[in-house]
Amino acid sequence: MNFPTSTRIHPWLGLLMAACLAVTGCANTGSSMTGSQGTVDPRLTSGNDAKFFTTSGFQACAIAASAGILACMLSNSGNKAACSIIAGVGACGVAMGANYYLDQRRAKYADTTERLNAMTTEVQGETAKVAQRSDTLQRVINDDKQQIASIQQSMKAKTLDKAKAQRDIANIDQNIGLMRKDLTNMKKRVTEYQQVAKLERDGGASQAEVQKVEAEITKMNTKVASLQQEVDGLYSQRSAITLG
Repeated sequence: MNFPTSTRIHPWLGLLMAACLAVTGCANTGSSMTGSQGTVDPRLTSGNDAKFFTTSGFQACAIAASAGILACMLSNSGNKAACSIIAGVGACGVAMGANYYLDQRRAKYADTTERLNAMTTEVQGETAKVAQRSDTLQRVINDDKQQIASIQQSMKAKTLDKAKAQRDIANIDQNIGLMRKDLTNMKKRVTEYQQVAKLERDGGASQAEVQKVEAEITKMNTKVASLQQEVDGLYSQRSAITLG
């Protein structure tokens, strides 16, 4: 079927809508080293920080774009498809890759200094999100470590309730799985920002201005690396337990 030019759906819009449906229609329950299904700690899936890094780049793009797309569809705009494309694609940011991000920012900021300043501010905001998410994960990690220590003590005292311990460990496995997913997406963001900075440097941008951006990216990467160590520490403690 051929649609009139003004109402034809742009490929980007179709992909974004498909991703939105995938995000809202699919559930990922994860897996457990115990072979039993566990439950993710609700602190990891609720709150303002839960949505920042739990989704992949394309899913994050779709979620961020959905509100803008809906607003366009409900508006009185004469070209709703074009409005949706602008609202949707513009919301994706670095989630869709370095080249995409740079192309979008070049279209918005013709002046290199303005563009790099905007990127610096954005990276600072992402770093703040990493810090906020890290606080939540750290609270869960601390509680999980205490739970593991309690199980180990019960095993030594031969007072272990094996069924309960299996459930507790399955829950911890679920938490670790989600934390690792967060870390994967965080590291992906850092990598994309690093690539954008390199593209700007190779494109002739002021070295001093690029270094300013890179300094902020390094701060973000340091926080992600610190969180990685905490999650790895929890995984090591959990791996030491074999319930049989």
